[in-house]
Amino acid sequence: MGFFTWLYSLILFFFFFVTSLSNSLSPSPSCHPSERSALLRFRDSLTIDNGRSSIYYGISSWNTSTDCCTWSGVTCDMVTSHVIKLEFASSGLQGILHSNNTFFSLTHLQQLTHLDLSDNNFIGQIPDICSNSTENSFSCNVSSKQQLVGFPPLHLTYLDLSENHLNGTIPSWVYSLPSLESLDLTSNKFSGSIQEFQHNSLVTLHLAFNNLQGFFPRSIFQQVNLSLLDLSSNNLTGVVQFDQFSKLKNLNVVDLSENSLSLVCNNKNNDTLPNTLTELYLSSCGMIEFPYSLRSLDSLIYLDLKNNQIEGIVPEWLWNVGNKSLTALDLSHNYLTQLDQIPWSSLEYIQLRSNRLQGPLPIPSPSTLFFSISNNALDGEISHLICNLSQLTVLDLSHNNLSGNIPLCLGNSGGLTVLDLHKNRFHGIIPPAVAKGSSLKVFNLNKNQLEGSLPTSLYNCKELEFLDIGYNKINGSFPWWLESLPQLQILILRNNRFQGPIGSPKVSHPFKKLRIMDLSGNEFTGHLPQKYFKKFVAMMNATSNSLRYMQSYQGLLIYSDMFYTEVSDLTVKGNFAEFEKIQLMLMVIDFSRNNFTGEIPMLIGKLKALKGLNFSHNKIYGNIPPSLGNLTNLEWLDLSSNELVGKIPWQLAENLNQLQFINLSVNKLEGLIPRSRHFDTFTNDSYKENFGLCGFPLSESCSKDPPTDHFQPKDNEKNVNGFDWKFVLMGIGSGMIIGISVGYMVFTDRIIDELVKTVKGEQWHFSAKRSKHRFRQNGEIERRH
Repeated sequence: MGFFTWLYSLILFFFFFVTSLSNSLSPSPSCHPSERSALLRFRDSLTIDNGRSSIYYGISSWNTSTDCCTWSGVTCDMVTSHVIKLEFASSGLQGILHSNNTFFSLTHLQQLTHLDLSDNNFIGQIPDICSNSTENSFSCNVSSKQQLVGFPPLHLTYLDLSENHLNGTIPSWVYSLPSLESLDLTSNKFSGSIQEFQHNSLVTLHLAFNNLQGFFPRSIFQQVNLSLLDLSSNNLTGVVQFDQFSKLKNLNVVDLSENSLSLVCNNKNNDTLPNTLTELYLSSCGMIEFPYSLRSLDSLIYLDLKNNQIEGIVPEWLWNVGNKSLTALDLSHNYLTQLDQIPWSSLEYIQLRSNRLQGPLPIPSPSTLFFSISNNALDGEISHLICNLSQLTVLDLSHNNLSGNIPLCLGNSGGLTVLDLHKNRFHGIIPPAVAKGSSLKVFNLNKNQLEGSLPTSLYNCKELEFLDIGYNKINGSFPWWLESLPQLQILILRNNRFQGPIGSPKVSHPFKKLRIMDLSGNEFTGHLPQKYFKKFVAMMNATSNSLRYMQSYQGLLIYSDMFYTEVSDLTVKGNFAEFEKIQLMLMVIDFSRNNFTGEIPMLIGKLKALKGLNFSHNKIYGNIPPSLGNLTNLEWLDLSSNELVGKIPWQLAENLNQLQFINLSVNKLEGLIPRSRHFDTFTNDSYKENFGLCGFPLSESCSKDPPTDHFQPKDNEKNVNGFDWKFVLMGIGSGMIIGISVGYMVFTDRIIDELVKTVKGEQWHFSAKRSKHRFRQNGEIERRH
């Protein structure tokens, strides 16, 4: 046994000896000084955002004391030591690639085979350098004062400038590179047409997400080695014969989506696409039928034909396309009328929304994660086979005519994140929600015929963000236990049969993320819940990311353009509106059409992020609190059909510059309607059936109208026509003039033009001129509805 151990050690020693000798005889490449100098000048011509750099140390670590062949992002040829590969992707580089940059003057750059500058922050145009060949370099007169040497290289095979801010047209020299295999200019701002490629060397071509125009380049059909083609999200036009892709026998991925192309299929010939094709994205390509050439694609993984004009029955031959491999299928936004079954056994993502599908709900395979078949004409009950879909994360059956009870198993599917059944004809009770550990984020049952109580098991859904059970027959008291859900942002209970008072919070931070609370159209009673208003933290401050939308959950899915957006019905500016996407800036309280009593709480003025407030059609009495003037983001206010008294606070006219709709009609308000530039745009309907109101825009004029340019005093000054009488009366013992002077002194932030006061039957006239200072919010806030 010892002999074999000795022999094994001897062999191991010999192996390491040979390896070391080989390394000593083949030293690592040593950088050429001229190339090192050129690279350093290239680095110095740009700025570097170290926060964005993903390369270890980044190019900021380059220095003259080290070999440039060892620098981050640089690779040299093992024999000649010339730089042959540059990779600066995600390096945090910023600036303009000027045509006189030393990067383009490397004398041996023709040996460069791989250039990756993607995902940086380059701007401007790629230097348009023509290709006038010499033995060792390329030269071109870029301008009358400048000659560049060394670019483009003869042997460049890989060019990646994606995800920058480059604009202009794609330089003509790109199309003439004889060895170019991979070109990636994705996510820039290139415009103009795609020219014809002069050589047939391309393997991958990425030009997506630019502003490219013109016709589809015919030379693409000559790229016999092409495996990936992505021209999506541009403005390409013209007719493309889809069957010509059958010439490209190595195709794996084709994406022509989101252009203005007309893709024409000749289903009478026998052409078939290469069986190597695994991903095919042809959305918005003007197709009117399924391409028969798809029938050979038994290895297809992703198929996207959405936003076309394909109509009629889904043909049975399509069922064999990717029968055991198809993972994602999107046929949405077409005119399909019938799909008898969904036979693909490996499907995870199925999007069939916005067609004309009729009949019972087809049930997909148990592997399904995402299933949307909304906006169709499906009817009947849901088959119990839906319970086999144990992996579901998103189920959207909304906008159909489905009926019967909601299967209990859907309430027990703890992997389920989105359950949207709104606008159907389901009846019975809401199935008990899942137990602890639920992933449910969106629960939408709006506009069905459901009854009974809201299941308290929703308390276990700690991830719930969106709950809409509006327009059903749900009864019971206010579901106060929802207040402890930490992520709940939207709560819509409108048009049900809830009754009784709201009560007080049971936890210290109730509804801490709530942005929309719609309790309208129920039978709630008692006072408005001011203790809840006091705790609505999310409604108190408008956030900087307010123009973002609540949407997506794309983290669940790996596919592009595959997301779910919530749909909500709200009353906005007096009109019923449906929101397909909900902005994070949309903050709304709607307690209308109930039996609330009492006064409007003063502290409602703390909810400064509110966009809409609706307390109409209740039994609310008392004055309109001046603190409503603090809601400077408010765009609509409806307090109509209540028992409000007193004057309209001047703060509403003075401060609510974003207000576009106001309804104070059918109350008991009185006095002069305050005026301002935007308040004067409201019509009579905003104030009708308040028999004590007068002034513009009503026909009733006040008996003693004050001047048009006037300010009302602050709410805490308790004044009459501009003076606080307590200051006047303070001066009676010392003399009338002193008393009036003290009254004037406290008016430090008001304009006083002509104030007429009567004290003990005597009329006093006082006038003063003061500078006018009005502070308003500067600028305009972008609004998207």
